[in-house]
Amino acid sequence: MFIKIYNALITILYPLVIKRYINKRKENGKEDVKRFNERVGRPTMKRPEGKLIWLHGASVGESVSMLPLIQRILDSYPDAHVMVTTGTVTSADVMQKRLPERAFHQFIPIDNPIFTTRFVKHWHPDVALWFESELWPAMLSSIKRKNIPLILINGRISNKSFKRWQQFDFICKELLSCFTLCLGQSEEDAYRLRVLGAANSICLGNLKYAGLPLPIDEVKREEFVSQTQNRRIWLASATHDDEEVRIAKIHKRLKEKFPNLLTVIAPRHPQRGEDIQKKINNLELKTALRSRNEKITPQTDVYIADTIGEMGIWYDVINIVFIGGSLIPHGGQNFMEPSRVRDAVIVGPHMHNFTDAMNRAKKADAIIQITDTEELQDMITQLFENKELLDAKRSLAYNWATSEAKVLEGIMDKVKGFI
Repeated sequence: MFIKIYNALITILYPLVIKRYINKRKENGKEDVKRFNERVGRPTMKRPEGKLIWLHGASVGESVSMLPLIQRILDSYPDAHVMVTTGTVTSADVMQKRLPERAFHQFIPIDNPIFTTRFVKHWHPDVALWFESELWPAMLSSIKRKNIPLILINGRISNKSFKRWQQFDFICKELLSCFTLCLGQSEEDAYRLRVLGAANSICLGNLKYAGLPLPIDEVKREEFVSQTQNRRIWLASATHDDEEVRIAKIHKRLKEKFPNLLTVIAPRHPQRGEDIQKKINNLELKTALRSRNEKITPQTDVYIADTIGEMGIWYDVINIVFIGGSLIPHGGQNFMEPSRVRDAVIVGPHMHNFTDAMNRAKKADAIIQITDTEELQDMITQLFENKELLDAKRSLAYNWATSEAKVLEGIMDKVKGFI
């Protein structure tokens, strides 16, 4: 009943209210105007012949986590094609660069039953794999009406979301009834999905443990190495607002002990690069902005890597990595990627987005967690001065990350049953 009411309201409200909001997104560059037909369920390309497996993720994190599974599907089914949908311009750009042959990207339609019905009718995938935490009623019901198997992959229900959904359990149960199978990131997530109404919910592990190696442009890598030779380097990855200034202040203090220090900051949202540069310049530090092709000189203190698709270079060259989103109550970012490249990985106190992964990593002594910027500074100092400690932390992180990659096999076995 809820889905029917929702679909009716959205159909009525779209031309009156929602369309204005979408137009503002276009004006602000948050929609790809050239491909906007996809957002209203009018694809410009034909459905490929044979089996079509559809994977949907909200943004960059979810879409990148799909890549190992996409490759395994294509390897297992040589005549099949994979369609990936996302909702953001940034994720579309990343996917266009990283999807293998026989895989392609489309924008997910706006959640209007007219658009979602057109989309599902055109593509009619053999199975849909849903990686997003948001459950869009119009799209889910359009999939269900066509009797397409729908699997929730890497399902996650935070404490906050669980309490909120329990207040509207009749809505959640109706939405979850659209799924044929729900795979929780952890046993706790699988349990919460069952409580909220999922008929078939189990845990096989977190697919983010099984990520593919990040792409590396060897020419750009060598250029970076040539500009940073003989310098002590550490990386602050996926940082958020307010963290960059704290990182820069740590640099100033560390520089007193390590005069040739270079700090690299790769912000979570690259479009903030110029704003970050202004703030750090106010601290009387010399910066270089990658998006402007500014070179790293011996005088450069902080290099702001505000580009997309180059994280593999930084993780490969720099072996001390701090993961952003964890000094502030954001909940942290993916720390498995640098672990797989054999980096020593440091996180702050706020890692509640990765509770299960953190518990497993801590048990293997594969992660370094600090409580504040003072401890972060002390830990970086120790890793710079103690090569044995650095080597040990790098090995522990790598061994843990590679041992967790087996989750891919379990998920693939389940998916095969529906293809």
